[in-house]
Amino acid sequence: MTSLAERFAAEAERLEGARFRLHGREPCTGLDCAGLVACALENAGGPKAVLPPYHLRNLSIAPFAAAALCCGFEEISGAILRGDLLLVTPGPDQQHLVIALGRNRFVHAHAGLRRVVLQGGLPAWRSLAQWRLTSD
Repeated sequence: MTSLAERFAAEAERLEGARFRLHGREPCTGLDCAGLVACALENAGGPKAVLPPYHLRNLSIAPFAAAALCCGFEEISGAILRGDLLLVTPGPDQQHLVIALGRNRFVHAHAGLRRVVLQGGLPAWRSLAQWRLTSD
């Protein structure tokens, strides 16, 4: 049986090409980065994510950290593994969730390209937090 982290990564990867929509929660109407995480986690058999209210720009990562912990993620540091969830900063006061598909491959909802994309490496985005699923 595959781990929840593996299923989470596979479900996120399967959502490649879904349209982008800010606060989007359904692949058929569009997903943002939090919606991608919530949808992939639920499709993988994980808990239903309760997402905090957020704007395009945020000053605190505390709401995202609390939501991650409630969904069975544990904050870690170190090597990036498939199924890890990262919170990065693509711009000033911007926070963005990306899902690792491997050490240097990620899936995320790209606002500029208006869709969920697979990406090799991350641009010069600073990592604010890294979480890993702890349960199956």
